[in-house]
Amino acid sequence: MIGGNESCTAGPIPMSYLTCLTDILGEWTGVEHIEDYLSYAVYLTWLLFPLVVVFLLPGVLVILFYTSILFLHIYKRKNELKEAYSNDFWDGAKLMLATLWDGHGRIWHGYELHGAENIPEGPGLIVFYHGATPVDYIYFMARLLIQRKRYCHVVADHFVFRLPGFKILLDVHGVMHGPKEECVNALKKGRLIAIAPGGVREALFSDEMYTIIWGNRKGFAQVAIDGKVPIIPMFTQNVREGIRTLGGIKILRSLYERYRLPLVPLYGGFPVKLRTFIGEPIPYEPNTTAEELTEKTKAAIQALIEKHQKIPGNIFRALMERFQTQKKED
Repeated sequence: MIGGNESCTAGPIPMSYLTCLTDILGEWTGVEHIEDYLSYAVYLTWLLFPLVVVFLLPGVLVILFYTSILFLHIYKRKNELKEAYSNDFWDGAKLMLATLWDGHGRIWHGYELHGAENIPEGPGLIVFYHGATPVDYIYFMARLLIQRKRYCHVVADHFVFRLPGFKILLDVHGVMHGPKEECVNALKKGRLIAIAPGGVREALFSDEMYTIIWGNRKGFAQVAIDGKVPIIPMFTQNVREGIRTLGGIKILRSLYERYRLPLVPLYGGFPVKLRTFIGEPIPYEPNTTAEELTEKTKAAIQALIEKHQKIPGNIFRALMERFQTQKKED
């Protein structure tokens, strides 16, 4: 009869230890043929692993957001004694966060910014297509700050201001609620502002066809007219392939339209190629109405989508574009 110690050392080393551990686990649990259950568990693990990953990867963005918030709190405490002697208290923090996000964009998405020369030196209103998350805008803002020392404020949906812990992040970056008067005043002060007219609805319910969902929104056009500034169209290639939504589920759309609850699950976090394209500015014309300017802006963004995005979007193709150096021109 072979003893326990002898059975653990007999035969090929990898198999003997695995057999030994299986026997010990079987004796401890009292389950016969436990190796069959373990094999099935391993099979389920490999089967479900990709599904788990695509729902967990978007959490990386949440971690980066809260890392940014934690950094700002630390920065504030460390430098609070110097606040009275500095007019640009948060400049260092903004540059550090820009470096953090730009590094993430470079490594994970090979992020590129094209057409930054189309952004005027003075005030302007950037209008962009909203992906499932605004991560492409964050990469754009970071790259713009690092390369051109320009800062771009953004208009965010009201629910963003109710997210726990986000207040300091929104305050430091000058994120705006979006009342027309606030935006016009900011433009008259020479600031650069960005807005996605589609907002949360476009983020959650557009799809790989890159459908622009603006509804009847034209307030942004009136802001540009009142501020007497140009509108600069912007679009990010493959933005919907990086993170996608389950917005095609009708009950989720109904809940949002009725209660404004953005309860649509996100999945993905894929390291697809992201390229942001800045189109030619639409100049201010005093005789243009808000309706006309809205249509011009929508057409300009649609033109950027048609020029730089293959429709329908494809995750595998977007991943392969990480290895390409030429951007799509037609």
